[in-house]
Amino acid sequence: MFKDDGIEVKIKNNTNEPITNVEFTTTERIDIIKIDRIEPNKSTTEFLSMQKNKADGAYSLTFTRADGKKEKRGGGYYTNGGSLDHWIDFIVEKDTTIVKFDAPIY
Repeated sequence: MFKDDGIEVKIKNNTNEPITNVEFTTTERIDIIKIDRIEPNKSTTEFLSMQKNKADGAYSLTFTRADGKKEKRGGGYYTNGGSLDHWIDFIVEKDTTIVKFDAPIY
C-alpha cells in the first residue's frame, strides 16, 4: 500500500537468532523507526514518515546480531525530502543483508 510523504519498510529476520536494537531512518535522521527485537524467521512492516525531510539522502538500517555484532546497511535514495520508492525490504540472512526496492516513482 502506497502512502504519501514516506516509505514503507519491511524487515525480515531470515536467521536462526533474534536481531535487536533495530533502527531504520534517513540520512537526515528526522524520524527513526525503532524496534527492540525481531525474532528468527519473523518480519515486521512499518511506515517511515518523511514529511519533515527536505534534503537529498539515503536510507539506513542498523541492528545488532545475536553475537553482539552491530551492522549497518544503507541504500536507496530520496530527493528534496521525497521518496523515489513506495517500499524497501531488508532481508537479514546469516552472513549478509539483502535490500530490495520497488520501481521508482516518476
